[in-house]
Amino acid sequence: MQKIKDLLNSGHPLKWVFYGDSITHGALHTFGQRDYVELFAERVRFEMFRTTDVIINTAISGDTTRGLLASFDWRVAQFNPDLVFLMIGTNDCSSEHEIDLKEFEENLRELADKITGLGAVPVLQTACPILPGQAPERLPHFDSYMDAIRKVASDRKLPLIDHAMWWKERPDSHFFWMSDAFHPNNHGHKVLAKHIYRCLDIHDKASNSEKFFIP
Repeated sequence: MQKIKDLLNSGHPLKWVFYGDSITHGALHTFGQRDYVELFAERVRFEMFRTTDVIINTAISGDTTRGLLASFDWRVAQFNPDLVFLMIGTNDCSSEHEIDLKEFEENLRELADKITGLGAVPVLQTACPILPGQAPERLPHFDSYMDAIRKVASDRKLPLIDHAMWWKERPDSHFFWMSDAFHPNNHGHKVLAKHIYRCLDIHDKASNSEKFFIP
């Protein structure tokens, strides 16, 4: 995480890419309100006065690590980013996609290598947990896929933002943060954004991007 803090303190404009599936895409389930990437952009580009930073969201609903690898050049490499925030796994862990845990981990490592090869910092993120008792095609496998993300981050000494752990420590609020079994609603996206602020030490309770109501 120190690499990111050093970049933020460098004074140079940065290019940030957010890469992943529907959770990062932020489509539909926010019901017209801002997703976590948009909230992050407000915090960084306006409230932190980093107006020349560029924040790009290339996430696509329904995507998996296979899709991320196949479209990497168009969705990441062409932008020559400084940082790439990667959140993936909620679709990979579904039995419908037939991406076993070994392939998932290998794909994550390849993605990390590709990002590092651009001279960018890969920032791995776990996803928000699935609501208990729902999405039977995903729920039994979700924890092990999130563990794989943690393992790759640890092995490669990469920054990790562990949303899944944060949410699981607050089970009484989980239901209120979700639109369905595995998509966060507008409140859930605020929770995702605030956890990123905390991890990067850029939180400020007096800022507008942190004054929102979260049940």
